[in-house]
Amino acid sequence: MTDSDLRETQKPLKEQYEADPEAAQLTISATGDEAADATTCSVEVGQAMYEAELHEGAGGSGTAACSGDLLLGALAACSQLTAQAVIENFGVDADVSVRVEGDLDLRGTMGVADVPVGFQDIRLDVTLAGDLDPETAASIRDATERFCVVYQTLVDGADVSTDWTFET
Repeated sequence: MTDSDLRETQKPLKEQYEADPEAAQLTISATGDEAADATTCSVEVGQAMYEAELHEGAGGSGTAACSGDLLLGALAACSQLTAQAVIENFGVDADVSVRVEGDLDLRGTMGVADVPVGFQDIRLDVTLAGDLDPETAASIRDATERFCVVYQTLVDGADVSTDWTFET
């Protein structure tokens, strides 16, 4: 897609959302279902089905993505796509690549020590290559961080509610 194609595609959407803010409201969902045993599951996300399993450090076989992989993958995908769109909309010639790493202590999720459950640190490393002046590069960084849904959710947090239904 060229610069003008993305701008042309987004222009009527932006106009619609400005005129009708409710048109911009949506709910995205994912569904998990049991699979072969207690260490695996299937996850439906959008148009695709993924197999997931416990990390091998928590008893999984190591043959599929664990939930931490999926979380980091979501951050990588969102950051990559947002940066690409920002670069397109800026109309500059640049390439971008993203790497995400996260540190966690499996003792927390395994319940063997009083340590936090979940990632303690997540590192998002973005490489921007091209003939860009420092001001343009900084503007691309700022816009990418500002408009990346997953990044903003992780940085600013989201209200999470849980609804359990017990069936007999």
